[in-house]
Amino acid sequence: MSYESHDVLPPRMAEALPCTRRRFVEGLALTGLVAAVGLPRISPAQTVSENLQGVPELVGNVLDLVIGEQRVNFTGRLRTAITVNDSLPAPTLRFREGDKLILRVRNTLEEDTSIHWHGFILPANMDGVPGLSFHGIHPGETFTYEFPLKQSGTYWYHSHSAMQEARGLYGAIIVEPKTPESFHYDREHVVLLSDWSDTDPHRILLNLKKQSTYYNYHQRTVSDFFRDVKAKGFAAAWADRKMWGQTRMTPTDLADVSAAAYTYLVNGATPASNWTGLFKPGEKVRLRFINAAAMTYFDIRIPGLKMTVVAADGQNVQPVDVEEFRIGVAETLDVIVEPVEQAYTIFAQSADRTGYARATLATAAGMSAAIPALDPRPLLSMDDMGHDMSGDMAGMDHSMHGMEMQSHPASESNNSGVDMQAMMPMAKLDDPGVGLRDSDRPGVTRRVLTYADLKSAFPDPDGREPSRDIELHLTGHMERYVWSFDGIPFASAEPLKLKYGERVRLILVNDTMMEHPIHLHGMWSDLEDENGNFLVRKHTISMPPGTRRTYRVTADALGRWAYHCHLLMHMDSGMFREVRVDV
Repeated sequence: MSYESHDVLPPRMAEALPCTRRRFVEGLALTGLVAAVGLPRISPAQTVSENLQGVPELVGNVLDLVIGEQRVNFTGRLRTAITVNDSLPAPTLRFREGDKLILRVRNTLEEDTSIHWHGFILPANMDGVPGLSFHGIHPGETFTYEFPLKQSGTYWYHSHSAMQEARGLYGAIIVEPKTPESFHYDREHVVLLSDWSDTDPHRILLNLKKQSTYYNYHQRTVSDFFRDVKAKGFAAAWADRKMWGQTRMTPTDLADVSAAAYTYLVNGATPASNWTGLFKPGEKVRLRFINAAAMTYFDIRIPGLKMTVVAADGQNVQPVDVEEFRIGVAETLDVIVEPVEQAYTIFAQSADRTGYARATLATAAGMSAAIPALDPRPLLSMDDMGHDMSGDMAGMDHSMHGMEMQSHPASESNNSGVDMQAMMPMAKLDDPGVGLRDSDRPGVTRRVLTYADLKSAFPDPDGREPSRDIELHLTGHMERYVWSFDGIPFASAEPLKLKYGERVRLILVNDTMMEHPIHLHGMWSDLEDENGNFLVRKHTISMPPGTRRTYRVTADALGRWAYHCHLLMHMDSGMFREVRVDV
């Protein structure tokens, strides 16, 4: 596929184009696919959910999917997107647990493509990762995926080739369970979140490698320094600036790519387009949230509505009531709401507070509710980085305040790809995260979901204690914009080898200042609590900066599997490993 020069304009040129900043962030009040291309419309028979900008829904165990290109317009400028069956997002696929699937995928692009079935337990040669499980789908070819469905719940699918998921190749999957679920609802809607940029993702990555803060327009200023002096005194303010200066980092680096480049979408609709899901007062509505973004964490709330969380990453959990939750890239979360008013705003603000996605629950078409203001922009602290600054770190011995200091692999030492190390990482399972704590929002008290709240609705499915521990560190260098495990990028790393049938404990330590959603293909990740007890089964484990979290994995799937950060630019820049399961 070739790109014209106007397809890769840097966002810093946005002001010179006939598109206002507000329009760039909120998007046009249009469907993303351009009407002039004559796209087929969705027939009512294809749609199960009753929504107003319908995403096609395909039902059945034998399906044909065609990957192609369409011109789109989210911001006032035409761009080329990758679509499935002429749809962005790709059609929602609805299956039933126990079905044997036959999915024929035809590639009409001028480049290789692939589809990965995120979170599915299946044979390695059906996983859809070129170079590991198969060769990819070449132009003009059709690849047939065949595998049985061993699970139910909310999942999604996306390309694992050439950053194509950032260009539109992603969609939702719903797998109906064999047996009735323990909770009741009257209707459901998929809420598929994503981030769209008019700039090609390869150009975005090049911009980040040239300047890691390229999309961060919220650097601290002299005015901020004097504000800090007023709040905590000159000495403390100066010491804080000095520490950040020595690390050559900034506490405003909450996201690598901001709304300077992204328009945030719900089911392919911009905030101005206002995707709407209908309900009748008194109904219980299941909302299946999926974060299909390339680089964006979202903080989600529905003002005026309590949300009861019933599933995470497709697996049922013990119900928990919340008012807000953070969803990492690639995670899914199912909630049940009971709306009684005429309209509610589904508000999904980016974690760096530069923009938002927005949708509406309403009793009729054309209705809307007030859109909240973005929360205050939070700042990272040294404690967030896994550094306890209550004493002089240089003078510390091997322990501090009765806690063991974190050791680090030798491969991190004298490594130009590692710019920091967490000295006192903790699990922080009950921490809602930077920007969601009460201290970050004076006067705001919303019940926010944490990992500590997520408890599977079933006991540990394996039951065995792990026979060995494997510790991996998430590493990177912000200025060089390189990412890795243990300071070793994928191109130089040996596979992580597991023996078929063994139960292992993976220990992740985040040595970076960024939050990373870590996804292991082909096997479940059973997150442990801080005492080593089984907590919740997931397919993606989010790792905030300065954290140390553990989870159990049963190596019950032979073959070569991908293991990586699901932030697209991080994966492409080296935070990727092969996991090999042999007899």
